Amino acid sequence: MARLRFKKQDTGSFFGDFIYDRVVRADHFLRKLDAIIDWRPFTEQLIEYYGGGGRYGRPPYDPAVVLKMLLIAYLYNLSERQTEQHVNDSLAMKWFLGLAVDEAAPDHSTLSKFRRRLIENNKEKALEKMLSTMINIAMEQGVEFGTIQVIDSVHTAADVNTQKDDKRKNKKGKPPRDGDAAWGAKHTKRKRDEKGNVVKQTQFFYGYKAHASLNTGSELITSLIVTPGNAFDGHKLPDLVESDLERHVPIDTVTADKAYDDINNHFWLESKGIQSAIILNNYRTQKKDPNKQPWIRMKESDSYRAGIKERYKIERKFGEAKQGHGLARCRYLGQDGYRVQAYMTAIALNLKRMVKMLTSTNFRGRANALA
Repeated sequence: MARLRFKKQDTGSFFGDFIYDRVVRADHFLRKLDAIIDWRPFTEQLIEYYGGGGRYGRPPYDPAVVLKMLLIAYLYNLSERQTEQHVNDSLAMKWFLGLAVDEAAPDHSTLSKFRRRLIENNKEKALEKMLSTMINIAMEQGVEFGTIQVIDSVHTAADVNTQKDDKRKNKKGKPPRDGDAAWGAKHTKRKRDEKGNVVKQTQFFYGYKAHASLNTGSELITSLIVTPGNAFDGHKLPDLVESDLERHVPIDTVTADKAYDDINNHFWLESKGIQSAIILNNYRTQKKDPNKQPWIRMKESDSYRAGIKERYKIERKFGEAKQGHGLARCRYLGQDGYRVQAYMTAIALNLKRMVKMLTSTNFRGRANALA
């Protein structure tokens, strides 16, 4: 079989590594990131999605290099065009990609083509495999995982002006700009009406949801499912936990908010030998019924109390994703495009967390003591 061939890159051009050594400081985030991640598995995974498989035809960029460039876009909340510009202007980013000082960055269209490859090969679970590989790397590097998983969903608004979209549909008979998106409920607030009565008011959004499972020990997102905005959160819990178990994430307890308080979820977790710390709706423990006793015992258990104390970690992670990495609004149209955005955002968040954990003084001291 012909060997893999990629476009030649050479950091050793004019002045070579001398400039990088002088300019890109040793504690730069991208240097730390490159030190803890072995990118070769991503080359092996992704090259199969290229025509010719990197063995025939015109040599492509190493797909791991393009992946790293796309990760720059998500790490620094840049568009694909902005990413090309920033890489050309940043020696740290050029070093991270293995480019020569005087070498131009891959064109932004290279990122677009790469993204389309991920979408076209979704049946092969390309994105899921990348997330799973990151979790494996974290485990191999010694990141400590806890035994509590938090399940929740985060909403993302479609890149659509809904008022203009209604006019397109109602007056001009045109299809919606993003036909995969759907209306969903954000949250319900209590407020007083004009008469002073307390009423519930539900806020809605038009877009998608990313249903996530987060390990509270490592604070890494371990599983992800993408749906339109109208999907019911509670139905996704078994699939997320099943995915975690396949990735050998240690799970003793699963916690989630009241939207997941479904009798089927409690029984399913019990069948897997997992403690349920799903926050119970009031009617389970306040009804005048002898059947409420199991729910009362559950609410008073140590695992329940420990689980609900950890829920804030996924809410904090979602806040970071929205405020720092652009997950508040869709980058692309369609559910396939949003799936890329959700997974790449999760991977970027995980990489930030891994760098923080694996390069901390406490971790290095512990690793040296075990060596």
